[in-house]
This record gives sequence, C-alpha cells and structure tokens, in this order.
Amino acid sequence: MFRRITIATALVFGTLMFANIVSVPQAAAERYFDHATRTWVDFDPAKRMRYKKPPPRKFNRRTVAISTSQPVGTIIIDTDKKFLFHVTGKNRATRYGVGVGREGFGWNGSVKIKRKQEWPTWTPPPEMRARERRKGVILPASMKGGVDNPLGARAMYLYKGNSDTMYRIHGTNQPWTIGLNMSSGCIRMMNKDVEHLYSRAKVGTNVVVIGPGKNSSKIYTQGSNPLTALFGG
Repeated sequence: MFRRITIATALVFGTLMFANIVSVPQAAAERYFDHATRTWVDFDPAKRMRYKKPPPRKFNRRTVAISTSQPVGTIIIDTDKKFLFHVTGKNRATRYGVGVGREGFGWNGSVKIKRKQEWPTWTPPPEMRARERRKGVILPASMKGGVDNPLGARAMYLYKGNSDTMYRIHGTNQPWTIGLNMSSGCIRMMNKDVEHLYSRAKVGTNVVVIGPGKNSSKIYTQGSNPLTALFGG
C-alpha cells in the first residue's frame, strides 16, 4: 500500500513539475532602437506580436518581369514603391521589399557597392550622433555585429567614385519596418533577403536609386504579372 501511494505521489509530483517547466517559458531579453521614439526599447513580451508583425505579403521576395536598359547585375531601388530590383536576366529581376529614408533623408543617384560585410559593425557617423544627441538620444560610438545590431546580418557599402556615401544596403533587427520610411537614408532589408542578395551582388555592382518623387519609368517598367516560378508570391 505504501509503495503504491509513493509511486502515485511521485507520478503526480513529476507531472506537476513537468507542467510547470513547460508552461512558463521565459522570453529572452531583447532590445531594439525604436526610430519612432528615438530610444532603445526593451521588448514587452505582452506586445511581442505587435512588434514582430511581418510586412505585407507584397514585400515578399519574388521573381518579376521588368523592362530596363540597365545591364544584368544592376540593382535598382525605387524608394517611393519600397522595392529593390536585382536585374538577373533579360526582362527579369528578383524583387525585394525594403525600408527607406524617412522624410528629409531620401536621396537619388547612381552609386556602386565597394565593400561587403557579414554581421557588420555599426558605426554611426558623427553628424548622426550629434543630431540624435540634440534629441536626447545617445548613440554608441560603435556596436559589434549581432542580432541586436541595426545593420542586421549583412551590409553592402555604397560609394560615389572613391567617396563613401555613408549609405548602406543592409539587414535589420526591425523587420516590421520593411515598406516604411524609417531610416536615415540607408536601404534596409529583411535579414533573409539581404543574405540572398549579398550572395549574388558582387563588389563593383552598380546601384541606381530612384529618389522620392522621381519618375521610375525612366529607369524601369515592371510587368503586371509577377513570375513566381522560382520564389512564389
């Protein structure tokens, strides 16, 4: 009788302990730089899904029909439509959703990728640090690459001639900002997308940026039906 009670008690106790272990997982501490409030913010587990809400499906990576005089390999960024096109063949491109510069930080022109980096270090330029300091936000002089880094998993550094524009095509630790005007002029992509582009865009690649309000039809026109055979819609 005693043996039976002991075994039963142990089973009940073990079940309760297991239930307790699996029912209350602790969310990992996470922080991100909120460009709306210009502060570093801790994730609120209760609001996690709001922060983690994915971008609209139209910003999913896909193969599309495109007409352009730009040669194969060129990257075309339409900042109004929030799309980046990587020309992969005649009348074909891979299209990615991007986040672009907020009001007053848009730009236009032709540049080249002169450097690439995996899990890049973020070094805010002095003018950015000074600008944010006036708002009461203290940016770090430098931040090593990692999951909390605003540059995300990859960065491609954009140059005009031999001069660093200080603009980058990079990943982000804020994927919900894809499709929005949120950056200081850089082009941000979802990490899985920037890794995909990074593996295909070579140093020396020409990047054509169509700035706010510019006529994109002078650079490219896109077919009405996406070609979804490779990546789907």
